[in-house]
Amino acid sequence: MGQIKAKGYEVEQVFPDEMTGGGDFIKRPGMVALLRYLDDRPHTNYVVIFDDLKRYARDVEFHLKLRRLMHERGAIRECLNFNFEDSPEGKLNETVTAAAGAYERESMARQNRQKSIARVEQGYWVFRAPVGYEYIKASGGGKELIRKEPQASILQEALEGFASGRFGSQTELRRFLESQPDYPKDMPNGLIRPQTIVRLLGKIVYAGYVEAPAWGIPARKGNHPPLISLSTYQKNQQRLKDGVYVPTRKDIKEDFPLRGAVCCSSCQTPLTAGWSKGKYKKYPYYFCRTKGCDAYGKTIARDKIETAFEDVLRDVQPSETLASMAAQLFKDIWDQQVQNAETVQKAFAEEAVLAERKIKQLLDRIVQANNPRVIAAYERNIDELEQLKLVLEEKASESRNSPYSFEQLFELSMRFLSSPYNIWRSGRFELQRMVLKLTFTQPLDYCRKNGFRTPKTTLPFKVLADICRGNCEMVLPERFELSTSPLPRECSTPELRQHMRAS
Repeated sequence: MGQIKAKGYEVEQVFPDEMTGGGDFIKRPGMVALLRYLDDRPHTNYVVIFDDLKRYARDVEFHLKLRRLMHERGAIRECLNFNFEDSPEGKLNETVTAAAGAYERESMARQNRQKSIARVEQGYWVFRAPVGYEYIKASGGGKELIRKEPQASILQEALEGFASGRFGSQTELRRFLESQPDYPKDMPNGLIRPQTIVRLLGKIVYAGYVEAPAWGIPARKGNHPPLISLSTYQKNQQRLKDGVYVPTRKDIKEDFPLRGAVCCSSCQTPLTAGWSKGKYKKYPYYFCRTKGCDAYGKTIARDKIETAFEDVLRDVQPSETLASMAAQLFKDIWDQQVQNAETVQKAFAEEAVLAERKIKQLLDRIVQANNPRVIAAYERNIDELEQLKLVLEEKASESRNSPYSFEQLFELSMRFLSSPYNIWRSGRFELQRMVLKLTFTQPLDYCRKNGFRTPKTTLPFKVLADICRGNCEMVLPERFELSTSPLPRECSTPELRQHMRAS
């Protein structure tokens, strides 16, 4: 500023421009504002001073174009580290300087790209840190990603919840993230854009892998801690591919937790709900809005239908003895899985080797193929096998010893299995909606005269109900092993031994 005043100029306006790199100057806000300022004052001749020639333009084509636009507006260009001269020699010097700047920019960009490619090939993420991560200095130089709490834990719960079906749609997932005060929002009103959810689900970096398709680098194991497993990531991709758009109505209010979860028995359409204005106050009702239905417009008092639903939950809820039996059953299955973990891991490792062998065979076929369609088909198969191999390698490398005990892992599950009615009675809307989703496989049918029909429950409750009713039979040995097998058949219970002697 001192050098400008020393020349006797009066500073009328400053146009900061923090955008770096070359390219079209029209994309630079500061330069656009400058040109607009000159256009608004066509009868005033200004001196435009640049603090550095590199801030003028770092591309020869746009440098010459900007010089012409300045000349058309009658602006005199000056630079603190370069003299503009309106002579053949001056124009030549200016063009050469602009070309040198363009070369420097492109050379630096190439070097940075090469360094970034090398880092990605080594398993490091080189782009902007995703939500849930932050950069720290790596021990071997450069930067590496680490978890950023509490964002990482929130996002982990969200991604795993979408894969497991806890969140039935992208809308439910978005609302969960919006309800977390510690999770960053991308809109001023505290909401998250729908396309942001799609991008989150599509980031393989959350599975502990890095990739750069634009640079021809396929997915590979990264050096940062994953938030989810690769199999979870692939489940999310499959759900996106299948088009998971389960409608989550905005008008489902806490006043009516059963709205959308109970159907009219006459037309199988979900009941809607609302408040009816009486003489002195409003009354809550559920009702059918399907024209032509026998129950169209006929209201059902909220207390009546919700009391009947609580009776259904009481019937579904197992006794303490049955819940204890289920816990022991799960414990036995858990112990058996722990014992078989080593065998399973070896099987995964062998399948990964087999997948790698198939990839090499397809690569050999690509070299010999001439038909573009055949080559494209081979490439698609290779991509699928690469993804399969990554999943198998991940499963094969998982530790056999879980860092958590059986009690820690199944405590919440058993708490829910043993008391869905008590959870519903808590009155918390989000828990009530979860009870509906985890207990019943489809909306419940409600008849105005007879109440709720027999609901279809999820597998855990169905199994417990069968045990409670005594619908259990010993499996005969023929179901496990064909009678023509030369292997000796051994029975672990007296009942089965007696059956084999009789047969």
